[in-house]
Amino acid sequence: MGMNQTPVSERIHIGFFGKRNAGKSSVINAVTGQDLAVVSDVKGTTTDPVYKSMELLPLGPVVMMDTPGIDDEGTLGSLRVRKSYQVLNKTDAAVLVIDGTAGASEEDRALLERIRMKGIPFIAAVNKKELAVSEKITGIKEMLDLTDDQLCLVSAATGEGINELKERIAAAARREEPERMLVRDLLAPSDIAVLVVPIDSAAPRGRLILPQQQTIRDILEAGAASVVVKEDELKHILGSFSEKPRMVITDSQVFAQVSRDTPPDIPLTSFSILMARYKGNLEQAVRGVTTLDSLEQGDTILISEGCTHHRQCDDIGTVKIPRWIREYTGKDLQIETTSGTEFPDDLSRYKLVIHCGGCMLNEREMKYRLSCAEDQGIPMTNYGILIAYVKGILKRSVELFPEIYKML
Repeated sequence: MGMNQTPVSERIHIGFFGKRNAGKSSVINAVTGQDLAVVSDVKGTTTDPVYKSMELLPLGPVVMMDTPGIDDEGTLGSLRVRKSYQVLNKTDAAVLVIDGTAGASEEDRALLERIRMKGIPFIAAVNKKELAVSEKITGIKEMLDLTDDQLCLVSAATGEGINELKERIAAAARREEPERMLVRDLLAPSDIAVLVVPIDSAAPRGRLILPQQQTIRDILEAGAASVVVKEDELKHILGSFSEKPRMVITDSQVFAQVSRDTPPDIPLTSFSILMARYKGNLEQAVRGVTTLDSLEQGDTILISEGCTHHRQCDDIGTVKIPRWIREYTGKDLQIETTSGTEFPDDLSRYKLVIHCGGCMLNEREMKYRLSCAEDQGIPMTNYGILIAYVKGILKRSVELFPEIYKML
């Protein structure tokens, strides 16, 4: 996958935060060498978070995020401030931009406290270096309790200190983590994995959805072969092999049909289950789905998607899953939905959260949503695991993962 094709969820997210007119947009433009953000002397020019996928050396593929001022005023301003704080949930490295001629403020201190609480690596970029006096710099450092490594003096106007800031950002954002795999650790060279991909009105024209693309790439990394078929071709394809395939991986929406057409001696799982494993929440999602059996009349459920898309008449999140839940439980349940960046901080009114696979969310934001539910004691599962459960085939679908299989 080329640099420009790196999924947003796999890119390092760098957020620029600060008060209005501190120079956030000017600094982000100087760092990127592009006019990504509108620059103006008028306070509050940036009214919504601005996202730009690009390559930033020496980091590689990143998402740069410019945010509204954290000191915005009024009813609309408070909503903008809230949006800025929400961006922290997906931020891998934060840059707090401070006007070097004005010094630090209580808003800066409150934001930095939240950044530290979330464990986000950060740099405090003091802008207007050419105009700032040493007493102001010292005051900023003391008020925000900054070390020398956390402070970087820059000038968006002259470019002074910008290269150093880029190096500091790269050092803060660079992460050394164990390599995550979708499926290749379950495959040997020359194995065959059959992928079942429905092509209907909900399928993107001319392309596969991200989990399908990533799974195919992971299979190739294992030196194995992928055979991609539609659900009505599966039975014929399986009958044509001289040796049985290592596994069948299906889109969750056709789980029941694929389960019927896949012999019991061929392991079966889904893209959603693999994605939950990849994101690190498979165990939590399997535990959470059993909550369906204890729901009571009138309970409220949240169905949340990480992306926004055009709703089809038989949309998975707003139509199919609510229907399957009501059929399975036989209860009249209250079902609410959210999509995109909207995810409630307070989940206490919900008995269960059902999330999409999260393929468009980066790791930090997905972990934030999972921890929100776990910290508040609210069970959480995902689309594919719920579908397998209500269709009575979840146990078979996690047989590839013995530790999870033993839970059921």
